[in-house]
Amino acid sequence: MKIAGFDIGGANTDVAVVDFDESGNIIEVETDFVYLPMWMKNDELSDALIELLGTGVDQIDGVGVSMTAELVDAYKTKKEGVIDISKKSYDTFNVPVGFVGLDGIIELSKVLDNPMIVAAANWIATAPLAAKIDQNCILIDIGSTTTDIIPIKNGKECAVGRSDLERLKTGELVYSGTLRTNVAALIEKIPMDGALLRIASELFAVTADIQMILGNINEEEYSCDTMDGAGKSVEESMRRLSRVVCGDMDVLSPDEIKSMAEYIYSAQVSKISEALLEVSEGNNLSKVVTTGLGMDILGARVCELAGLEYIGMNKLLEKEDCTVAPAVGTAILMEQFIRNNNKKSTN
Repeated sequence: MKIAGFDIGGANTDVAVVDFDESGNIIEVETDFVYLPMWMKNDELSDALIELLGTGVDQIDGVGVSMTAELVDAYKTKKEGVIDISKKSYDTFNVPVGFVGLDGIIELSKVLDNPMIVAAANWIATAPLAAKIDQNCILIDIGSTTTDIIPIKNGKECAVGRSDLERLKTGELVYSGTLRTNVAALIEKIPMDGALLRIASELFAVTADIQMILGNINEEEYSCDTMDGAGKSVEESMRRLSRVVCGDMDVLSPDEIKSMAEYIYSAQVSKISEALLEVSEGNNLSKVVTTGLGMDILGARVCELAGLEYIGMNKLLEKEDCTVAPAVGTAILMEQFIRNNNKKSTN
């Protein structure tokens, strides 16, 4: 059985096509993603889902969907976003389609009855993967935009917050990620020439620029838009970052700009580490499973600063598949949902 798991985010839509044997064991995993800014291109979602599957679309036996894109400002409410994304996903395929909610996979009819149960619930799909590595741990999934910090005890997620709003209160969600976070959201002042400079509260540069300057990613991995519409080279990233202190490449040297990047990177690590420690102390958990796009770029440093033992989800998945772990988890949950329904129908 081949199941496609989609994780539909505000900026990226990820897919994992997982091939299972008759007992539900994984034979093969294939993953991919597309940059699809849902705040502008939500009408293109159906086409994007088909294109991600390519020529293998006819071999798919079921589709699972998790989402966080309901928050984009193309929708007046999250409820409106959930319904639109769910209907478009459901109408795209002629095979069973299920949606990841707080209690696992549910059908479209239940989504329409209670849309908020699937809003930003993709972490529900990722937690069981971390539990396979350690039944008592904290999952930290650092994506392009956000960081999920999910406590797991006795193999089950036990997050206190059940919505984004609640998880922002508990430290289980940090709105900070590897690529798309506004630099101005991370710091208020920055050291330069022996003084602390206040920064410009503008959307001049994002964390993707920080990663480029520090050599943590390459231009291909800079998968989001640039804030000035220019290219993604190190020099262009430096130019964008210089504007954060109302400067440019004539005013600031490359070394000064790199020092800025290092300071901002450390500030981001510190902010995420603070939330990780809050979840660790609140749940008496000291081991962490890292995954996501920022698994190595940020996750390892975050855990080291917090003084917590950590292991990458690449102990379970291929490293490239860790980038889209919620999509992999969604496919697994959907396969279990179909297999359980098939058992019920034969009894």
